[in-house]
Amino acid sequence: MHIHNLTEKNSILNTFISEMRDVNIQKDQMRFRRNIERIGEVLGYEISKVLNYKPAVIESPLGTCEMNIMDSDIVLCSILRAGVPLHNGLLNYFDNAENAFISAYRHHHENPDSFEIVVEYSACPSLENKTLILADPMLATGQSLVATFEALKPFGKPKEVHLACVIGAQEGIDYISNHFNKDTHLWIATVDPDLNEKGYIIPGLGDAGDLAFGQKLQN
Repeated sequence: MHIHNLTEKNSILNTFISEMRDVNIQKDQMRFRRNIERIGEVLGYEISKVLNYKPAVIESPLGTCEMNIMDSDIVLCSILRAGVPLHNGLLNYFDNAENAFISAYRHHHENPDSFEIVVEYSACPSLENKTLILADPMLATGQSLVATFEALKPFGKPKEVHLACVIGAQEGIDYISNHFNKDTHLWIATVDPDLNEKGYIIPGLGDAGDLAFGQKLQN
């Protein structure tokens, strides 16, 4: 797997991530969502550098010029619900992309520290020979991304796969590296070292879905 950790070089991305982590700033749901969206825009810009392009002649009011324009059929797929603002950020840059959405959540059994990933809903166009960008803000154990990708297989085989994440744990990165094709690209804003006993990223930022959209009732 090709891993692109964007905070290996300092940029304005550091500010967005810091505000998302800050226990005082993250209480502002609108700002939290907007920071995820802005990180999605940064990730989209970086992903765009490795996509396919073709030459085209562009006519301006004063003449013509030759430029390279994008030549990739992109499908953006986000994992509900925390993935929605990240999806919006990517869509701001890939505005002609097709869109897919899928639900994947942790289902806890009698032991609250153990869980399985349950996928209950998917809406997806054909992925056959297209560029799939699979977006999930938090890469903790990596099980959600793997389960989601498995659920997408009936929709066709993509030509290339890019994973877009905000914060990940090294354990989760190691896990998906063993389950995705070696040509898969992971684009991630920052990487944290650990998971706690419940599978949450440390230091992380908390529950991204709750911070973006409010606390949910557990069933």
